Amino acid sequence: MTPTVFERVTVIGVGLIGGSFALGLKQAGLVKKVIGYARQKAHLDVAMARGLIDEASDDIAQAVSGADLVFISVPMDAFDGVLRAMQPHLSDNTFVTDAGSTKQSVVANVEAIFTSDQASRFVPGHPIAGKEQSGAAAACADLYQAHRVVLTPDQSTRSDALEAVITTWQALGAQVCEMPPHFHDNVFAATSHLPHFLAYALVDLLNEHEELGNVFQYTAGGFRDFTRIASSDPTMWRDIGKHNGPTIAKWLRHYRDEVDQLIEAIEQENWDGLYRRFDRAKQARDHHILGQSIQSPKE
Repeated sequence: MTPTVFERVTVIGVGLIGGSFALGLKQAGLVKKVIGYARQKAHLDVAMARGLIDEASDDIAQAVSGADLVFISVPMDAFDGVLRAMQPHLSDNTFVTDAGSTKQSVVANVEAIFTSDQASRFVPGHPIAGKEQSGAAAACADLYQAHRVVLTPDQSTRSDALEAVITTWQALGAQVCEMPPHFHDNVFAATSHLPHFLAYALVDLLNEHEELGNVFQYTAGGFRDFTRIASSDPTMWRDIGKHNGPTIAKWLRHYRDEVDQLIEAIEQENWDGLYRRFDRAKQARDHHILGQSIQSPKE
């Protein structure tokens, strides 16, 4: 499928994700004009200075008017307000997609706020890419190269809207897949949201601990690797917890069960059982993430 070349694309939120989307479109020749919207002028100034956008606006009605495609990349708690503000000003042929980290809440908001025709032109999405740095200053055109983008359309999603969004992401080098919104939220609660919550919890546990003091001065690579994601934006992750809370809580309980089993194995000095658990986990990671063959169990 040939990607669409858009006359006018509006990016709502010109940070790392939105800014990289805009810059990628521009460098790929897929858009003639990009309008950036943000509430803070400083963010728009950086986006303009870096050439991420061609026009800056702090008026959402003006920003989305006449757009062929609107890309929403804002914190989860901002979605409701953004959708309500833009809804009366969308053109009849405007496609809308987003980068929200949870999908059931976004879909519910769209269904409640948009008309049925507008909702049919909305393609829910989640690009699985990022950096430790944030903001327009960190945006780069190749952010999505060889990264997965998950789309969660339903039966009411128009085929031309879905095709336009798929081919756009593919033109930016992304690997596109589709899944239902509830499955998306369950998968990413387990594989993304849970690790972030655990990293935050571990750092908070050890921060100026009464038994250890400043223990961080002694940390090495393992601790830093495990807790790197605790440097992520707390507002974003608070919002993800709010919008996917029950599912995240479910996976936290599952993890708590695993921890309880580790405690039991240690207290009962079940070293063979502990080894089998570690070996099973190592082989699973080596196979599924590193692409290595499953090894025969060691005696």
